[in-house]
Amino acid sequence: MRKFEKLASLNRYMPLRKKGAEDSNIGLLVDGPNILRKEFDLDLKVIKNLLDVSGDLRIAKVLFNQYASDKLIEAVVNQGFTPLVVAGGDTDVHMAVEAMELIYNPNIDIIALMTRDADFLPIINKAKENGKETIVIGGVDYGFSIALKNSCDKCIILSTEGEVLES
Repeated sequence: MRKFEKLASLNRYMPLRKKGAEDSNIGLLVDGPNILRKEFDLDLKVIKNLLDVSGDLRIAKVLFNQYASDKLIEAVVNQGFTPLVVAGGDTDVHMAVEAMELIYNPNIDIIALMTRDADFLPIINKAKENGKETIVIGGVDYGFSIALKNSCDKCIILSTEGEVLES
């Protein structure tokens, strides 16, 4: 058996089952440089609570550039998120790669992106093509992309005070 055939045969052993909404697994990616800023004052606990309605948060990663402070990274870790510090500052590319991994992960049902950047529109479209539900979390006060809002399955819009304006 060739290596490719061995990898393909792994699908038989993966726990794939039909899931209801309450059993959905969520993969969340947070665009740190665009969303986690002092002027926005967002609390990641609020985001976790908002996503609880849609399913279980299984993967939660926050991407940072090299300028992220140690204090901010520690705060993210303390809230149960995995920080990814990207050397070179191009977090968009790394976020796209992480999103593609979630899209092709058979144990993730919902792809959630916390961003305001329209650069991630192709990710939303690719996730939907592959049968994944999509959630975008952004803010009306932060220059939130209308294209992202209109292309995802569910959009959560927050104000600067952290309250939900639209869901």
